[in-house]
Amino acid sequence: MTTSRNRVLTALSHRQPDRTPVDLLAVPSIWDKLMAHFNVHNREEVLRALQVDCRRVSYDSYAIPPERVTAGGVVDWTDHPACTTTERVYRLRKNDRLMDIWGACRRLAENPFGVYEELAEYPLAKADSIADLAAYEWPSPDWFDFSGLSAEIKELDSAGEVHIRYRIGSLFETAWSLRGFEQTLIDLAESPDIPGYLMDRILEVHLANLDAAVRASGGRLDMVYYYDDLASMENLLMSPAAYRRIIKPRQEKLLEAARSYNLPVMYHCDGSIIKLIPDLIDLGVTLLNPIQVNARDMSAASLKEKFGDRLSFHGGVDIVNLLPKGTVEDVRQGVKDLVNILGHDGGYILAPSHHLQGDTPLENVLAMYDPSLR
Repeated sequence: MTTSRNRVLTALSHRQPDRTPVDLLAVPSIWDKLMAHFNVHNREEVLRALQVDCRRVSYDSYAIPPERVTAGGVVDWTDHPACTTTERVYRLRKNDRLMDIWGACRRLAENPFGVYEELAEYPLAKADSIADLAAYEWPSPDWFDFSGLSAEIKELDSAGEVHIRYRIGSLFETAWSLRGFEQTLIDLAESPDIPGYLMDRILEVHLANLDAAVRASGGRLDMVYYYDDLASMENLLMSPAAYRRIIKPRQEKLLEAARSYNLPVMYHCDGSIIKLIPDLIDLGVTLLNPIQVNARDMSAASLKEKFGDRLSFHGGVDIVNLLPKGTVEDVRQGVKDLVNILGHDGGYILAPSHHLQGDTPLENVLAMYDPSLR
C-alpha cells in the first residue's frame, strides 16, 4: 500500500504517483465547519477524513522568550490561520495587541466571515541607522526549545506515513513587519544596508533553529518550508536587480543550509512571481506554492510547460473566484483540469491557492477534496 509520504515523494521526483497528493490550508472558520461536518474534535481527524497527505510543524511553536520580553503581557498560544495542524503559535497579548516572537504588533480585525490579524505597529519604523537596529532586542536561538518536536511528529504520524515539512519562517516579510512595508521598499532603493541588516539578524535565528529542529526530529523531516511574498498580482514588489542584490544572497544561505541536511525546499510566494522562477530554480527550490493562477503570467499550463521539468507545484485551486463563487461542478472541473495539467507525469500537490477563506461554501471544500477527481 502506498503511503502519503511515498505518494508526495513520488510526485516530487516527477513520476506519476498512484493519485495526485493533496494538502489543506484554511482559516479557522473553515476548520470549524469541517470538524462539525465530520463530527470530529480536532484537525488531524479532518485531515485523515479528507485523505490529506501533508503535515507541517513550525519554528514558532517552540518559542520560549525570556521573562523580560513578556513583561506586562500574557503569553497566548493562539491558533493562527496559517496552522494546518493543532500546533501552537506564540503570541504575546498586550492590551488589544498581539506581538509575535520578533516584536511585530498586530490587532484582530473582523470581517463578515471571521477574524483575521493585521499589522498595527512597526517597532523599527523610526530607526535611522544600523546602530538603532542593533540596539533592538532581537530574538536569539536560546529563545527556542525544540525538545518537544519529536513528540509532536509522533502525534501527527506515529507510523511514518505522512509527508512532514518544517516551516522555517521568512526573511523579507519578517523584516518589513518590523520596519513597515512602504519604508522597507524605500530602503531597498535608498538604504539597502538597513533591510540587509534586518534580514541578516533574522537569518541567524532561522539557521540555528533549522539545525536544532533537524536534530530534534530524529531525521523525520521531509522538507523545509520557506515563505516570502515578493510579488503583487501584476508584478514584483521590487526590481529583479534589487531582489538579486539584496534578498537572493540571504535566501541562498538559508536554502543552502536546508540542502546541507538533504532536505528539499518548498517556497511560498503569492502573486506574479514568474520573473523570479529561474532564480528560485537556481537556488534549489523544489516545490513552488501557492500558484495563484489568476495572477499575471501564472497560468497552470504556462508554468508546467516552462518549468515543469525542473520544478514541482503546490496549490493552484483558486480561492478568489472558483472556490467561493463557483458551483460544485465548477470546482470539480477546476480540480480535474489542474490534476491533468500540473499533475501530468507528477510534480504536483493539489491544494488551494492560499488558505481557504471563510466565504468558501462547505460543499465546495468537500468537492475539491473528492478522491475520485485525482
